[in-house]
Amino acid sequence: MKKAVLCAVLVILSCAFVLGQAQYKVLYRFLGAPSDGYAPMGNLLLDPAGNLYGTTTEGGRFDSGTIYQLSPNPDGTWAESVLYNFCSLGSNTDCPDGLFPMAGLLRDSAGNLYGTTYAGGNQLCPYDVGGCGTVFELSPPTSTGGVWTETVLYNFCSTQASGVCIDGGFPLSRLTRDGAGNLYGTTFFGGTGAIGGDSGRLGGTVFELSLNGGGWAETVLYNFCSLGQGQFCPDGEYPQAGVTFDRSGNLYGTTSEGGDATSVGGGTVYELSRGTAGWTETVIYASVSPFSYGANPLSEVTFDNAGSLYGTAAAGGPGGLSGNGSVFKLARAGGTGRATTFDGTDGAYPASGVLLDAKSSTLYGTTERGGTGNYGVIFKIGPHGESTTIYNFCSDPNCADGSSPEAGLITDKFGSIYGTAELGGQVQGGPGGVVFELTP
Repeated sequence: MKKAVLCAVLVILSCAFVLGQAQYKVLYRFLGAPSDGYAPMGNLLLDPAGNLYGTTTEGGRFDSGTIYQLSPNPDGTWAESVLYNFCSLGSNTDCPDGLFPMAGLLRDSAGNLYGTTYAGGNQLCPYDVGGCGTVFELSPPTSTGGVWTETVLYNFCSTQASGVCIDGGFPLSRLTRDGAGNLYGTTFFGGTGAIGGDSGRLGGTVFELSLNGGGWAETVLYNFCSLGQGQFCPDGEYPQAGVTFDRSGNLYGTTSEGGDATSVGGGTVYELSRGTAGWTETVIYASVSPFSYGANPLSEVTFDNAGSLYGTAAAGGPGGLSGNGSVFKLARAGGTGRATTFDGTDGAYPASGVLLDAKSSTLYGTTERGGTGNYGVIFKIGPHGESTTIYNFCSDPNCADGSSPEAGLITDKFGSIYGTAELGGQVQGGPGGVVFELTP
C-alpha cells in the first residue's frame, strides 16, 4: 500500500440503484509520460454535462502529475484531454505550480477546479522535496480551444518557526467548500502540535482558506498532537483524509494514527465544532489495541439521513494490526454501530471511503488488495453488514482491467458507478492505471 493515500469521494445518493449483474468496463487506460499521466490515486469528479475529471500523481510532460478530463463520445467511447501538466513553471526539483497531486478535485458553479499537490510550491520548505505542497485553482479557457489556467492559491510552509511548518505541510486530502466559497482540508504534517517539543511528532493540521482582499488567507483550525505526553497523541495525528460537514456546520474527519494516551494508537474519527473562541476538537472514536474494529483510517467520512457516520480503516480487524481492515458505522447516541471486517479473500486494505445508497443503506467501495490474485476488489455491504465482492481486479491478462484501486467511487443519475485503479491497464504491463465504469 502506498505510504501516502488519498482520499476518495464520499457521496450520498438521492436515488437507489441495484447493481445485480453489473458490467465492468475500462473507459480509459493511462499511457504515462510524457504524453499522458499515470497512477490515478484521487477520486473522480462528474460535471453536469457528464464529463469526468481527475488527477494523476505522476506522468505528464514533466513526470510530475496531471489534471485530465474524460468526455463521452456518441459511439460509447471516451476521449481524454490533459488539461494541465504540473511543474510546467519549473523543473522536477523546482515546481512553483506544484507537483504530485494525490487527491481528487472540487468544482464550483463557474467550472473552476480546485485541488492540492503533495509537494511543490515555494522553496521555503525546510525539507528537500521541492516545496511542501500547494492549494491550486484551474480555470477553464475563456474561449473555445483555449488553455486552462492554473493559479496557486496557497503555498504551505509559508509560515515557519525554527524550521517547523506552522501552517502545515504535505496535503494529501481532497478539499471541501462551504456555502461562502471557503476551502477546507488537512495537511499530513506540520502545525504546532509537537508533544513535549518533539518536532518529529508534528501531527498535521485542519486548515481553512478564505478570500481576503482579493487573495486567499489560511487559518489553521486545529493542530493535531496538541494533547498527550511523550510521543503519544490522544487527539490524533497524521490525517490523510479531508473533512466533511454535517448539517450543523461541524467538520468530521479521520487521522491515520493517534487516539491513545499510552501508545501510538490506531487512529481516530474526530469532530471539529465552531465556538466563540475558535474550533474545538472532540475524538468521537479512537482505535486502540486490539484494533478488532479496524485501525489506520485513511478515508473521509460520510453521513446517512439518520446522522450515522461511515468510513473505512485500512488495517486491523480480528487479526489486530495485521488484519485486513474494515468498513465501520458510528451511530448517534442510542443507535447501533458496527464494523464489517475483511478476510483477504473478499478484499484487504480499504484506502478510500464509501459510496452510500441512502434508500437501501447499501455501501459500495474498493480495497487496494485482497480478492482473487490480491489485486483489489469492488465490494458491496448490505444494510446488516453482509459483504459481497462485485469485481476482482486483474481479472484480465496483464491486469489490463487495472489493479490496486486507492480511490473511492462516484455515481451518475442513471446509477452507473465510476472509479479509478492506480496500476495496470496496459496490455503489456506497466504502471499506467485505468478509469472504469460499472453499469447496472
